[in-house]
Amino acid sequence: MPAPAAAQPPQPVDSPGTRRVLVVEDNPDGLETLLTLLAMLGHEVRGAADGGQALERAASFQPDVVLLDLGLPVMDGFEVARRLRRDPRMGSVFIAALTGWGAEGDRQRTAEAGFDAHLTKPVDLAALEGVLSRSTR
Repeated sequence: MPAPAAAQPPQPVDSPGTRRVLVVEDNPDGLETLLTLLAMLGHEVRGAADGGQALERAASFQPDVVLLDLGLPVMDGFEVARRLRRDPRMGSVFIAALTGWGAEGDRQRTAEAGFDAHLTKPVDLAALEGVLSRSTR
């Protein structure tokens, strides 16, 4: 009699799969919370606290997704996004704004700046999972 196959844990419906996610957030508690949550969801994560660090980490980590705070000191999220878009190694990276600014004008501004999505803080888990499922490898 053949041995029974090992049971596979059930996969959630519409699972976004594992992604390499760079979180750029200058609030240390917010950064740590998002990194922990994303890791618990099975993603490979890195964090950055400012724009310069974000660009360095993106170059070495090659993320699939960047969750990018707009209100960063020194170099704001818009400038970070512009620089990522100009980098040929980041051609397919999915960039989501991560911000407290959620008015329609703010959403339009991030869309015009080349962001793929706009998440408003505090981030809703379903919205976050939706963004991750929209990103492609």
